[in-house]
Amino acid sequence: MGAPGPRRLLLVSNSTLRGGGYLGHCQQHVRSFLGQKVKRILFIPYALHDRDAYAKTAREKFESLGYGLDSIHDSPDPVEAVRKSEAIFIGGGNTFRLLKALYDNSLLQEIRKRVLEDGIPYMGSSAGTNVATFSINTTNDMPIVYPPSLQALGLVPFNINPHYLDPDVNSTHMGETRAERILQYHEEPNTPPVLGLREGAMLLVEGDKATLQGVTGARLFLRGEKPTEHEPGTDFSFLLTDGNSQKP
Repeated sequence: MGAPGPRRLLLVSNSTLRGGGYLGHCQQHVRSFLGQKVKRILFIPYALHDRDAYAKTAREKFESLGYGLDSIHDSPDPVEAVRKSEAIFIGGGNTFRLLKALYDNSLLQEIRKRVLEDGIPYMGSSAGTNVATFSINTTNDMPIVYPPSLQALGLVPFNINPHYLDPDVNSTHMGETRAERILQYHEEPNTPPVLGLREGAMLLVEGDKATLQGVTGARLFLRGEKPTEHEPGTDFSFLLTDGNSQKP
């Protein structure tokens, strides 16, 4: 069994694509995802240090799309802000800083309830996509702060690696490739699938249906299996079931 039916998520790999502005590459997806009913977005800027500047950038973008935006860091009561929210957007930055702030403000359970029980739309970009998943074990970020746990919101029962980068056969860099790092994760027992979302890709989740959107595709890593390549339009609904290591 997956989560209850109303779950609606738009999990974006990255907020800015080369040659475009903030959320420019996915603004049509954002508009169709949020629709006409949502009037205001609750923005969670905890992944960046300068929350005021971050909120200003996000507000300008969402206002240009026809939505008001309130930043949670301006609220005297973040829990109450989540409880009253119509839609939630968590932006990118450092995933460890973001998750620690969600724990520090006692927001994980509140966001889970709003999204999984009440059915409000959740949008994440980069770090905001990482925290929507099972855990932040497959983030690309440095652990600059120490959250009480690496377990995240768990709005989906698998992990995502945003900004997924394919190995460059011509590179002289001797560090691990992204694929090798994900393989190291899967060497540990009971680790869930990891969806490598390239920049320009996003995952739309509606209830128990998950669809790959965007332009660049994704690479799927299942523990003990060879990675597989997937084009935009791929149905990833099987990842939403608890026994998600098996393809349909």
